[in-house]
Amino acid sequence: MNTPISTPVPALLPDHPQTADGYAGDVSPELAWRWLQSGEAVLVDVRTDAEREWIGRVPGATAVAWKQWPGMAPNPDFDGQLRAAVPDGARVLLLCRSGVRSVAAARRATELGLQAFNILEGFEGERDAQGRRGRLGGWRLRGLPWQQG
Repeated sequence: MNTPISTPVPALLPDHPQTADGYAGDVSPELAWRWLQSGEAVLVDVRTDAEREWIGRVPGATAVAWKQWPGMAPNPDFDGQLRAAVPDGARVLLLCRSGVRSVAAARRATELGLQAFNILEGFEGERDAQGRRGRLGGWRLRGLPWQQG
């Protein structure tokens, strides 16, 4: 007999930016969404093209891969693509799968002179006890806009 899998709603994250080392700060997915809706920031998804296509993406986000599939080699055009995606003086929100690559991208964006924030939990969140993502936080689990395909 199959038992339905229930996904608990993750605890709310702080409603203000958290301090970070080497970039402007970490923000919850909900705060990131509010900044996007109000025009206070732009969203850059640093996942690979394959991740965005297979797992899902945030409508309106600009795709600038930090690493490229296959092999996860660094994107040699990251700096130029990121600068082109972020208007002068704008905040940039960086999103990856779980909030790890986006930290590295936020540090690089800061080195480029941008006001960069990492989105905590990423798109899918951390792995659960069974090694699966999408059940312990993340943009998608928190019910924020996304699409697949």
